[in-house]
Amino acid sequence: MSADTRRRITLGVIADDFTGATDVASMLVRGGMKTVQVVGVPQGGAPEADAVVVALKSRTAPAVEAVRDALAALHWLQDAGARQFYFKVCSTFDSTAKGNIGPVTEALQQALDSDFSIACPAFPENGRTVFRGHLFVGDELLSESSMRHHPLTPMTDANLVRVLQAQSRGKVGLVRHEVVVRGAAALRAAFEQLRAAQVRLAVVDAIDNDHLRHIAQACDGLLLLTAGSGVALGLPAVYQAHGWLQPDAKAAELAEVGGAAAVLSGSCSAATNAQVSHWLDAGRPAWRIDARDLAAGAPAAEQGLAWARERLAQGPVLIYATAQPHEVRDIQSELGAELAGHLVEQCLAHIAQGLVDAGVRRLVVAGGETSGAVVQALGVNQLRIGAPIDPGVPWTQAEGRPLQLALKSGNFGAVDFFVKALELSR
Repeated sequence: MSADTRRRITLGVIADDFTGATDVASMLVRGGMKTVQVVGVPQGGAPEADAVVVALKSRTAPAVEAVRDALAALHWLQDAGARQFYFKVCSTFDSTAKGNIGPVTEALQQALDSDFSIACPAFPENGRTVFRGHLFVGDELLSESSMRHHPLTPMTDANLVRVLQAQSRGKVGLVRHEVVVRGAAALRAAFEQLRAAQVRLAVVDAIDNDHLRHIAQACDGLLLLTAGSGVALGLPAVYQAHGWLQPDAKAAELAEVGGAAAVLSGSCSAATNAQVSHWLDAGRPAWRIDARDLAAGAPAAEQGLAWARERLAQGPVLIYATAQPHEVRDIQSELGAELAGHLVEQCLAHIAQGLVDAGVRRLVVAGGETSGAVVQALGVNQLRIGAPIDPGVPWTQAEGRPLQLALKSGNFGAVDFFVKALELSR
């Protein structure tokens, strides 16, 4: 790796899933940072970029595996010369009582010899705000939102200090709204007070973008941030003030690829259910996959591909396993949550390969776990980040290939997201 390339890497991000990786990368590109997303723990030299986002598939992995992969990604980013590190978690703080947010953050802190970090999943543009340490999704507490029914990481407690403390060995604290509104200097003073009280990790309130910018400024000097994508909004200005970044007005430009287009949806979130319904209500072509058919050995992938190939020339198609919460519960009670999820992911990944072989060059994928399976099946190692479709969801382009992907977190995007994404990619 050349010395010049090493100096180009200002921020190293470790994301716990693929859609989360593109989410935070979109924020950085928006600030003029040339950003590359790499898939899995990288090997070899670093790409020439201002920020590199390592996309892991560790959100629902056993904590020991999540820690192992995060540390491997950290070591690679350190070798690439990154000045600051960012553990990107979901804006709904998806996790279980045992992790993985707390264990990974503490392992990264230990590796960096860092005695203090923040945790702030706020993303106000998508309705995720933190007040008095409680996470809101729109007007609802996290525990009262649709996330309480998440099939893999149901979130039944909105108190982030309590959630994070249950996962952490060190002491977890809180920086409240009345401190955040006073700006970066007040935040830094609060950080020092918490440090003196032996707090190693602090949840920070934020309800608008100005708060996120204050937090980014106050974290100048911290080696590690744990956050959703929102805090990244303020980082480019901090780096520019240091002379580490020259914003690039063309950072989000992607090459045109043409070709056919399709949508794959494995998420069962409320937002994705609405997006699938919007597509169906308009009479657009769609094919549904049922996990029970997969478990029974039905050739659902081959059937879906055959159906799609007959229609791609007429326009985009949707293949989906999205279902309502009561349907998901029924399927999981029959098959088990892990098996049902695995069957759907692998089926949609196989379909993605067939669609690309059939000439699809623009592919929208809904769901973090589904996106991870699809990207791995397609053998995509690096993604260049383009402009956002909706907050937190950009188009991306596979490095060296005429293939564009929009990897959508299940909970993100307006009701017309699928249609809007395909129109923007023409």
